[in-house]
Amino acid sequence: MDFEKLGSFYLGKEYDLEQQALRDQLLMYDARDLTTHAVCVGMTGSGKTGLCIDLLEEAAIDKVPAIIIDPKGDMTNLLLTFPDLAPDDFRPWVNVDDARRKGLSLDEFAAQQAELWRKGLAGWGQDESRIRLLRDTVDYAIYTPGSDAGIPVSILQSFAAPEGDWDEEAELLRERIQGVVSGLLGLVGVEADPVQSRENILLANLFEHYWKKGEDLDLAKLIVSIQNPPITKLGVFDVETFFPQKERFGLAMALNNLVASPSFQSWLEGQSLDISSFLATPKGKPRHSVFYIAHLNDSERMFFVTMLLNQLISWMRGQSGTTSLRAILYMDEIFGFFPPVANPPSKRPMLTLLKQARAFGVGVVLASQNPIDLDYKGLTNTGTWFIGRLQTERDKKRLLDGLQGVSSQGGEALDREALSRTISDLGKRVFLYHSVHEERPLTFQTRWAMSYLRGPMTRTQIRELSDKLDLKPEEETAAAAPVAARAAAPQKTPAAADDGLSDTPPPLAPGMEAVYLPQRRGAGDALRQVEEREGRPLTATRSRLVYRPALLGMGRVHFVDRRLKVDESKEVGLLCEAPARAGLVCWEDALNLDLAPRDLQRRPDPDAAFEELPDSINEPKEIKRLSTELSDHLYRSSQLTLFHSPKLKVYSEPGESEREFRLRLNQAMREERDEEVDKITRRYQKKIQRLKDRLESAELALAKKEATADARKRETLISVGESILGMFLGRRSTRVASSSMSKYRMSSTAKMAAKEAEEKVESYK
Repeated sequence: MDFEKLGSFYLGKEYDLEQQALRDQLLMYDARDLTTHAVCVGMTGSGKTGLCIDLLEEAAIDKVPAIIIDPKGDMTNLLLTFPDLAPDDFRPWVNVDDARRKGLSLDEFAAQQAELWRKGLAGWGQDESRIRLLRDTVDYAIYTPGSDAGIPVSILQSFAAPEGDWDEEAELLRERIQGVVSGLLGLVGVEADPVQSRENILLANLFEHYWKKGEDLDLAKLIVSIQNPPITKLGVFDVETFFPQKERFGLAMALNNLVASPSFQSWLEGQSLDISSFLATPKGKPRHSVFYIAHLNDSERMFFVTMLLNQLISWMRGQSGTTSLRAILYMDEIFGFFPPVANPPSKRPMLTLLKQARAFGVGVVLASQNPIDLDYKGLTNTGTWFIGRLQTERDKKRLLDGLQGVSSQGGEALDREALSRTISDLGKRVFLYHSVHEERPLTFQTRWAMSYLRGPMTRTQIRELSDKLDLKPEEETAAAAPVAARAAAPQKTPAAADDGLSDTPPPLAPGMEAVYLPQRRGAGDALRQVEEREGRPLTATRSRLVYRPALLGMGRVHFVDRRLKVDESKEVGLLCEAPARAGLVCWEDALNLDLAPRDLQRRPDPDAAFEELPDSINEPKEIKRLSTELSDHLYRSSQLTLFHSPKLKVYSEPGESEREFRLRLNQAMREERDEEVDKITRRYQKKIQRLKDRLESAELALAKKEATADARKRETLISVGESILGMFLGRRSTRVASSSMSKYRMSSTAKMAAKEAEEKVESYK
C-alpha cells in the first residue's frame, strides 16, 4: 500500500456499511485541510482515541509539531511506541486488570499484546520500520503543571508584559488580560464576571496599567498592588469608593494564601510557558508536547488551559501567514472548556483560535464523547468532522443540528436523513468523514495505531514513563548550571553584622550619578538559598536589604551588514565589583546583566542599608577614562551570531534562536513542498483528464464491439444450428454452409476487434 505521501495523513480505508466490508481505497487526509480545524465526536468504545492518535502520528511523520492537552490521560499513549514490538517492551504498560480478567500472567498478556500489535499493524501495511520512523522524526515530552511527575511547568511567564502596540492591539491584549484574570480568580473561588465582579475589574485594570508601561507582573507584585493600587480611579469613582481597602484586603489575602500554599509552589517552578520550546527542541527537531492535567481539580485545569491558550495566541500572532500546516493544537475530552451556553475563561481564547488560527497555519482539533459538550455556533469555521458511534438518539439529533448549522454557514445542502441512517449504522472504529473540502461525506475504518493503546495513565505511571524514557528537555539541563553556580557562590549575609553599614546612601563626588539595581529576590528566597548551601533548615532572626557598591557600564552596540540586511542595535549592561584601587577594572571579567536603562531605579529602598563607597570608583576623571575603555571593549568583543542554511541560502534574524530558525526553515520547506505538489498536480491533472476522456471513449467503443461480437456469435450459432438441422432433415445446401462460414468469419473478426479494444482500455488505464 502506497500511503507515504507528502502532506497526506494515512487514517484508514473507506468502509462499505451495506456490505460491512472494507473497500480497497485508502483515506488519505490532506494536511492542509487541518488548517480549517477538525472535530472528532464518538462515545466511549467508538475508537475516537485511536483515530486522534492516528492523526497525531501522521502529523509527527510529516514533521508537524503539536501541543496536546490531555485532561483524561489517554494521549500519553503516544509515547508507548515500541519499534521492536517485543513483549518485554509492552510488559511495564499492560493493564493488570485486563490480564487478570483473561486469566493470564503479566508476561503472557504482554506477549499476547505484542503479537496482537504485530498482526494489527501488518494488516494495515505497517511494520516496525514505520514505528522507528515515527520515533526518529519527532521528539516527545510530557508536561505536568502543578506536579513534578513529568516536566513541571511554571506559569509566571503568563504575567509578563506581552509585546504589542496598545494603540493597534488594545482589544486583543484586553482579551488576553481577561483570560488571565478569569483563570486566576477561578483558582481562589471568585466568580469572574468581567462586568459585575469588582475583583475582576480591579485585577484587569492593574494588569493593563503595568502592561501598558511594559512592566512584568508576578503574584507578589499583584498582591501588593491590590492593597496599594497604583491607579486612583475605576470608572468615575475613586478606587476607595469602588472597592474599599478592607474588602480589597480579603482578595489580597486569598491570593496570598494561594502563593503561601506548599502545593502551589510546583506551579512556579519548571519550564516557562514558551510555545516555541513546546513545538521544537533547541536544535529544531519537531516536538509533540503532551500536557497531562488529569491530576488537577476543575479550577486548576481551567486556569492552566486558559494560560496555555493565551500564550499560544500570542506566539501565533508573531508568525508569518501561511496556507500550509505549521502546528496542531489538540484537546482531548473538551467537556466544560467549550460549552454551548456558559462562558468559562477558556472559551474566549478557543474561539479566537478557531477564527484566526487558519491564517497562521495552526490547526485546532477538538475531541468529545458527547455532542452536547460543544458550542456548535463556535464551530462554524471547522471544516472537518469525524463522527463515530453515539450513545443516544438525543446525541445524534444534537450533532445533526450542529452539523446542519455548520453546513448552512458554508452554503452547503445537508442530507439530514441520509446522515442520520449512516450514523446509526456506524460500528467500532468506523467513522463518518464530513469535510468542506470533499464533494460528499464518506465512511471509513481507522488504521491500526502504532502507539500501544493501553488506556489512561496515572500520575505514578507518568513518573515511571518520564524516568524510563528520560523525558527531560535539553534546555532544562543547560539552564540548571548557571543557577547552581550562583547559588553556591559565597555571599555576604546582610544580617550577619551591621559593622560599616550606613542607613543613608554614601556621598558621591560632583558629577557622579548613583543608580540602584531592582530587587529580584526577596528575603525568603535568600534564606532558602542559604539553607540549600548549608544543607540544613535555618531560622532568620532579621532580614535587611543591603546595597553594595559596584561599577555599572551600559551601552548600545549597532550591527550593520547591508548584504545580509542586518541593521540591529543591542543594549549591553556590565557590572564590575569595586576594584581595590583605581585603574584595575577589567571589563572582560564583568557580569552581563539583562537590563535596560528603564529598569534601573533612581531611589533606593527606604529601609535598606549601604556599604561604604571606595575611592576607586568615586573619581569623575577615572569614570570618564573607564567609559572610553568600555566603548573599546564593546567594539572589540561584541558579536551578533546568525544561523545560516546553505541549502536554502537563508540567514536567521538577529535575536532568533536556533529553535525558532529551524522552525521557520521547516515551515518554509513545507510551504515550498506544498507549492511544488500543487504545481505537479496541476500539470498532470490535464494529462490525466485527457487520458480519462480517452479511456471513457475506449470503454464505450469496447462496449459496442463486445455487443457486436456477442451478436455475431449468436448469429453464427443460429446459422450452424440451421445447417445441422437441415442435414438431419435431409436438406443439403451449399448456400447455407457458405452463409454459416461467412458468419463465423464475421464473428471471429468482431471478437478480435473487441479484444483489441479491451487492450486499448487496459493501456489507457
